[in-house]
Amino acid sequence: MKLRKVTAASAAVLALALSATACGGDSKDDSSGSGSGGGGKIKIGIKYDQPGLGLKEPDGSFSGFDVDVATYVAKELGYKPDQIEFVETKSADRENALARGDVKIIAATYSITDERKQKVDFAGPYLLAHQDLLVKKDSKISEATDLNGEKLCSVTGSTSAQNVKDDFAPKAQLKQYGGYSECIAGLQSGAVDAVTTDDSILAGFASQDKYKGQFKLAGLKLSNENYGIGVKKGDTATVNKVNAALEKMVSDGSWQKAVDANFGPAGYKNEPAPKIGTIVK
Repeated sequence: MKLRKVTAASAAVLALALSATACGGDSKDDSSGSGSGGGGKIKIGIKYDQPGLGLKEPDGSFSGFDVDVATYVAKELGYKPDQIEFVETKSADRENALARGDVKIIAATYSITDERKQKVDFAGPYLLAHQDLLVKKDSKISEATDLNGEKLCSVTGSTSAQNVKDDFAPKAQLKQYGGYSECIAGLQSGAVDAVTTDDSILAGFASQDKYKGQFKLAGLKLSNENYGIGVKKGDTATVNKVNAALEKMVSDGSWQKAVDANFGPAGYKNEPAPKIGTIVK
């Protein structure tokens, strides 16, 4: 009889515990994002140091085209602004960040390439950029061949400047700095004559208040860069949801508004919104 009473009491405690667990289940944080919103969060990889694309402001907020695209996509996936956590993902760590589950998606000037598609899946593309030159507003440089004898800047480890030297201007003087902000400062001071990388990145830097009206894009299309949103390999469901969100962003005008707001001051002549799944070689 005593044994029965203990067993019944234990069962009652167990039932109460299970009930409490069920009631509290919705409060668990979804660290990488489940794509369903609710009480969880979604972690999104972006750049922290690219004005106009992905920039962490001094007050801790974030700005840029990639940020606007990521915020719109997250909303369509069911997340409110306060459920979005932006995580810095440097170029060399993007594939690993997705594989580890550190982030759910990545929107960080992430060009879609065959090599990268072996490791991650991509939604998009959502922007077609091109390698270009940024020069002073009164510069006579208008073609890549004009760089012969001129000082051309890009960041250490980038192939952009070397490609220009190899293919267009063998007598260009290459200058490599630690970051694009240093290249832009060098352009302003006259230490270099041109800076090269994706036109979207150049436009973002040139759109900063301290540089407005000083620079111009040469308008060259030295390469095609199809920016996509990186997703963990095999996560087809998320790819499909993100693609649907991108299509809606274009159709309701939000995509063009984001382009104008982030790149407009530099006179960036953007390509039309690319068709989902279409890669321009």
